[in-house]
Amino acid sequence: MTHAAPTPPHAQQCAAALTARSRRDALTRGLGLGLAASALWLGGCASLLQREPVRVDVVGVEPLPGEGLELRLALKLRVTNPNDNALDFDGLSVTLDVRGSRFASGVSNERGSVPRFGEAVISVPVSVSALSLVRQAMGVASGSGPTDRVEYVLRGRLAGTALGGVSFTSSGELMLPKGLGLPGR
Repeated sequence: MTHAAPTPPHAQQCAAALTARSRRDALTRGLGLGLAASALWLGGCASLLQREPVRVDVVGVEPLPGEGLELRLALKLRVTNPNDNALDFDGLSVTLDVRGSRFASGVSNERGSVPRFGEAVISVPVSVSALSLVRQAMGVASGSGPTDRVEYVLRGRLAGTALGGVSFTSSGELMLPKGLGLPGR
């Protein structure tokens, strides 16, 4: 029977150090590969998410029944999708600024889809407070210009898309419905 010579203590320490270094190197390589794979995956997702922004224009305003001093309007919005994929939505929120100040806001739980390279008209009920109406009337009374047209900025969000929501901003000039024109000077 042969007996193996006992391993000197410094040889055991060297073997333990080599084993620890090998584990650390393997972990570093694995971590590096994982990070590289994650970067490629995120890069691929980012290229899928590069979408042209949707365009939203106010194409109509209609009066709705209101409560007390509140004015209610139905904003008709044309949503244009310039992308290669349909844009499904499940809700909409909007804020309408007129002549540089907050005028109306509203939400809708309407569901729908804007086809790829297509458009859809969505109606959103909005509320206008009495204070907003007074502020706008005072602005018109102190200035000159048409009282049946107003410059606007519309901000909003289409909710429930695969991306979590699509925000939009648009501006322009809209014609007020007959009978809603702000009093002139």
